[in-house]
Amino acid sequence: MSPTTSNHPAVPAHGQVTFLGAGPGDPGLLTLRAVEALAGADVLIAEPEVLDVVRTHAPAGVAVVDTGTPQLTLVDEASTTVVPPEPRDAANLVMEAARGGKRVVRAVSGDPGLDAYAAGEMLKCASEGITFEVVPGIAAGVGVPAYAGVPLRDAQGTDVRFVDARTASDRCWTEVGTSDGTVVVSTTLDSVAAAAAELVSAGRKPDTPLTVTVAGTTTRQRTWSATLGSIAQTLKQAKVLPSPEGHRPVIAVVGERSAAAQRDQLSWFESKPLFGWKVLVPRTKEQAASLSDQLRSYGAVPSEVPTIAVEPPRTPQQMERAVKGLVTGRYEWIAFTSVNAVKAVREKFEEYGLDARAFAGIKVAAVGEQTAKALIAFGVKPDLVPSGEQSAAGLLEDWPPYDPVFDPIDRVFLPRADIATETLVAGLIELGWEVDDVTAYRTVRASPPPAETREAIKGGGFDAVLFTSSSTVRNLVGIAGKPHNVTVIACIGPATAKTAEEHGLRVDVMAPEPSVHKLAEALADFGAARRAAALDAGDPVTRPSERRPGARRRRTT
Repeated sequence: MSPTTSNHPAVPAHGQVTFLGAGPGDPGLLTLRAVEALAGADVLIAEPEVLDVVRTHAPAGVAVVDTGTPQLTLVDEASTTVVPPEPRDAANLVMEAARGGKRVVRAVSGDPGLDAYAAGEMLKCASEGITFEVVPGIAAGVGVPAYAGVPLRDAQGTDVRFVDARTASDRCWTEVGTSDGTVVVSTTLDSVAAAAAELVSAGRKPDTPLTVTVAGTTTRQRTWSATLGSIAQTLKQAKVLPSPEGHRPVIAVVGERSAAAQRDQLSWFESKPLFGWKVLVPRTKEQAASLSDQLRSYGAVPSEVPTIAVEPPRTPQQMERAVKGLVTGRYEWIAFTSVNAVKAVREKFEEYGLDARAFAGIKVAAVGEQTAKALIAFGVKPDLVPSGEQSAAGLLEDWPPYDPVFDPIDRVFLPRADIATETLVAGLIELGWEVDDVTAYRTVRASPPPAETREAIKGGGFDAVLFTSSSTVRNLVGIAGKPHNVTVIACIGPATAKTAEEHGLRVDVMAPEPSVHKLAEALADFGAARRAAALDAGDPVTRPSERRPGARRRRTT
């Protein structure tokens, strides 16, 4: 059995240590084995730059040690901090925890095999008979060029050399300088020019192509193409240097495969339509998750700010009677107009000890695909989902009229929010149905977000904001203020756009149909068109938050 796969193994005299590569920065690059090892950890010891990448996969209550500070923090609801009497290096921390019979995960950036200190820590484990394993990770020298669109080899089988500029000897520079292979140099932003000069002095031609990537594999990634002889001037013209952040690590790739013309075709990551955009998602937390995942796929950095809190109805008796009516056969149909309505009914079912079987013999309608997915997760497959517009109007388009011959019962149960419109009720009545219009939940304005978020909203720190209803517009402005005029405003439909304009916002993007996923797609299309226009004009590709105030585009739909 793997030493970290069981949650309840017998505690040995000594623990076990897993040396784990956390990759170059993208959390999605963790291996399946790495996630498995983290899930079984008692103690997590991590480099500062990868701590956030790995700690989300560790169990609650795991002891977490950031090697950048001499502190031990217990991560649980009653978090405490224990400061040791004297600073201890990572090797001593690993050994101390392992001697206590703990399952230790030692996480390093990139791959443990290329870490300067991991081998020494492994030798210490071996000398004391402590069991250890190694979980490889994606090395920065391999992962970062892949994300930058720079292949390291070609069909001719080009030689690839990896150089750490901090420890490279004169002999090393001479060997790579006289070679015509690809050289991958790990260095810092303010030392790139010095590394380039070393290669030129060693024999490389000054016009040899070079790419430099900072913050590789993250949405802060940025890559510059130049040559060995021009890189210093390129970084100066880009106003990257001089900079107080010159110590930031970079990966430089030297060789013909890093030529700018080739990278333009292969730069798949930085060319995503919303790459690096900070997008505000003002929804309830439960509703924001799938939308945020979609935005990330476009390269965006979503920030979820709840503007609406969902609470039970003030008088639950009406809801209780309706749920009992479901069981006793009072209804022919039940219509769900939101994920929250599904959640409210499900919670009431659980309160009464009921499950999805209580829907037997009742037709179920869902207003759209997200509501349908919530029902399916509950164990209920809806009988009716709009074939066209996913809205109350779209639902009515497909809803059958009441037929006394084929419909033994003429009543519909409609659980919904306290502020829902009357469109569906009126339409169902017009089709001949009786409707029990029941308040299943209340929507109230959420608490204001942190001051830092409010300042970012008002000061232009966000590149875009997605409004999915009129209430999200009103509530966001109410709890956080009006978004800055450089922020791209995207609305789910005409009614939401009208509310945004009434609040003094200029709408840039509107979804072609009232779906949150179509809204995200529309924003991605807007970002792609904006990027293409900048490239066609020969301008640098910037985010909206980097533009001057007042330089807004005209409204597009």
